[in-house]
Order: sequence, then structure tokens, then C-alpha cells
Amino acid sequence: MKKTLRQRPAVPGAAVPDAGRRRSLGGIAALAAASLCASALPGCASFYYGSAAGAAPVDLVEADYAAVDVLLLQSPPLNPALPVMVATIVQIDRLSESSRLGRLVSEQLAGRLVQRGLRVTELKLRETLAMRAGQGQLLLSGEARDVVKSQAAQAVLVGTYAVSPRAVFISLKLVHPAGNVVLAAYDYALPMDATVRGLLQAQ
Repeated sequence: MKKTLRQRPAVPGAAVPDAGRRRSLGGIAALAAASLCASALPGCASFYYGSAAGAAPVDLVEADYAAVDVLLLQSPPLNPALPVMVATIVQIDRLSESSRLGRLVSEQLAGRLVQRGLRVTELKLRETLAMRAGQGQLLLSGEARDVVKSQAAQAVLVGTYAVSPRAVFISLKLVHPAGNVVLAAYDYALPMDATVRGLLQAQ
């Protein structure tokens, strides 16, 4: 005699197991966690990808233009009829050396000054800045002061940069040639992304 198995009646409101549905929900949860990690926790990218994670891309032009705008806000009004000289941005520890990054920043600073209605002359000297002995203060070098005087420049834009593993720190000063009086100063940092790193490596 064949025994018939009796099916257990379903209980109203009880959840019915579904392996496919569980897998689907698990995938959604994993995607949500990954999305949260990427958007809210930038460190997650470094954890998973190490040095390949890198920094967010830098808008170098925007950063340099904003720096000039701040300097002009701080400075006394400049005469559009008189030139402003722009020196190449140099390394803080090697004042006679720069890089492609330093030269590019200088070009963009000069361009922004022109856009703001000022006459600009580039100060292309090997040594624009000099360190005052015993005080650690940066001044215009003697040669630079002579050139500035011959050009009747009303101000000189000078700057240095320092490199760290995660950023490049740029310090700018708008200097009056008489007595090295600082008219305005501004500091900003560029995150060390692939573009900045490449510009630093190119001499």
C-alpha cells in the first residue's frame, strides 16, 4: 500500500524562503555598502587600491586664478599704467631652482593679472629671491631689485612651493620693491594627483 505524504499547509503571513531572492538582496546590500564607502569614506579607496587610489584631480588654473583674486583684494589699489613683475615660483629650499609646475603656476598667475587689467612683465632671473642671513626672511635679490627699478615696476609677485607626499604648498607674496614691503600674501595647497606629480618631476 503506497503511503501518501501530506503537504504541510502554509501559515498565513509566513515568509517563504527563496534562495534566488536572498542572493539578490545580498548583492544589493553589497553594492550599497560599496557606494557608501566610495562617497562618504574616501579612505576606503586607499584601503582597497593602495597607492593607486590617488587624490582627486586638481583644477590648477582655477586655484591659481583664485590666488591672484585674493591678492588683489588684499593689496592697495594698483595702477594699471605701471607694470607688475611676476617671478618664477621656486622651491622653498632651493631658491635658484624651479620645475615645470613652478613655471606653469607663474604663467597662470601672470595671465590672471592681465585679465584683471594690469600690465605684466615677467621677471626671468635665475635668483629672484634671497634669504636674509640669520632671520630666515625671503627678500628680493639685489639683481632682482635692480631689474624692478629699471622697469619702474609698482609691485613684484614672488612665491615659493614646498612638496610633501600628499600636497604641494604654495606661498605667494605681492611685494613693493621699495623696502621689500609685503602688500598682500596668500597660501594654498594643491593635492598630489598624477598631474601635479608629473609637473614636479619635469624640470
